[in-house]
Amino acid sequence: MGPSSSSADLSAEMEVDAFRRLFPLQFYERHLLESIRPDGRTHQQARDTTLALGAVASADGSALAKIGCTTMLAAIKMEVMTPTTDLPDEGNLTIEFHMPPICSPIVRPGKPADIAAVISKELSDTILSSGMINLKELSLVSGKTAWMAYLDIYCLDADGALFDAALLSAVAAFSHLQIPVVSVNDEGKVFIVSEEDKAGKPGNEPVNIDKRKLVLSNIPYSLTCLLHKNYILADPTAEEESIMETSLTVVLNSSRQLVSLYKPGGPVLAYTSALQDCVAMTMQRVKELQKILNEAISDMEVV
Repeated sequence: MGPSSSSADLSAEMEVDAFRRLFPLQFYERHLLESIRPDGRTHQQARDTTLALGAVASADGSALAKIGCTTMLAAIKMEVMTPTTDLPDEGNLTIEFHMPPICSPIVRPGKPADIAAVISKELSDTILSSGMINLKELSLVSGKTAWMAYLDIYCLDADGALFDAALLSAVAAFSHLQIPVVSVNDEGKVFIVSEEDKAGKPGNEPVNIDKRKLVLSNIPYSLTCLLHKNYILADPTAEEESIMETSLTVVLNSSRQLVSLYKPGGPVLAYTSALQDCVAMTMQRVKELQKILNEAISDMEVV
């Protein structure tokens, strides 16, 4: 290939890039007509997804989730609390979603991203309403002490479908969670037993001899879809989200039951078949995510 050919190829690439920047919607529509997206995926194809459990050694449970370039780090810290009088036999959990400036050029230093608070609430609503965690499992002494699970999720790279990746990291972190050993002192106060105490230093007998895991059921999984004209795009990138305004996030549990629907904006759905198609695509995605989570758990057990 001679210099003239290389120059022509470079010129063509520059023209394509310029067209993409100046007319992004038209650029995507040309690809959609060919049933392909600019990154090579089909309309219904999600990006490669990976999970790593135990990403934060100092946490009681943690996970790193990646969907394409979108990356989430979730970590859980357990603390002893006094349960409410209304629910004396239940613990509680609180979820915070963070978007530091490093995750995206649109997040400015010194000001929390508006979307962070929205995702925090959606995650809390989803996890609590799904029934994944039985809060009675977090009770220690009825009416006196229980566990508070603090889940923090940090977005390290925001390249679209943030809720999907955040929910996956949360589920994986709870799957990895090991509830600490606790003991009761002479005054009846419950406290966490350190490794040194377990190793033989003086102290009260622990209530539970070993760390234990939570029993999770009805685990929620989600898939965000973009709707544009007659097209439905699964697992959108940040670029796709920026140019197509109608999105729909479907949350199903591990039994393929509907947990919730999130539609943050855009016009009203023009046809119900679009919703049905999104649910069907989510069902397929649930199978994929279940397999990925089970493999991550197996890898952790081997280690």
